[in-house]
Amino acid sequence: MKWRRWNNILHRDLGYLCVGLTLVYVVSGVAVNHVGAWNPSYDIERRVATVRADPDVPAGDAAVRAILRQLDLAPQYRTTFRPDPESLRIFLEDGTVDVDVTTGEATVEIVRRRPVLFAVNFLHLNHPKRLWTWMADLYAVALGLLAVTGVFVLKGKKGITGRGAWLTAAGAVVPLLFLWLYR
Repeated sequence: MKWRRWNNILHRDLGYLCVGLTLVYVVSGVAVNHVGAWNPSYDIERRVATVRADPDVPAGDAAVRAILRQLDLAPQYRTTFRPDPESLRIFLEDGTVDVDVTTGEATVEIVRRRPVLFAVNFLHLNHPKRLWTWMADLYAVALGLLAVTGVFVLKGKKGITGRGAWLTAAGAVVPLLFLWLYR
């Protein structure tokens, strides 16, 4: 039949067009699904160290640079903040240093983007907005067309009138089962 030929052509060509976006969503989807166990976009390094304790330390440039040298950190910082008389927070370009000036305990937190994961999560979570929203919508429609055309690629006992019907039904039941379980 002529319609089946056009169905297969549409399915094949849409599949090729969607490969790149599908891989973006696959990698990001798996990463974001486990956000409770780790941060998929950022690598956060935390360490505790000790610096010279000085309860009267001013939040001035020389004192802050001295603390950063003791922690083997670059002397550049953005700003400081004294939330209370015992604490000094130093804001770095890529993190923070919290110092208890009475004990000298310093908690260093350095935040770095995960190169590939940050990029794919940026797209998957639609942070760009604007034109990317329309691109993601077109991709979703293309996936819908891939699903529908895919049902009709094969005929006979391996197609939608045979084993394909059972597999399609099972695929439709899975989300319904999880909705029933979690509602």
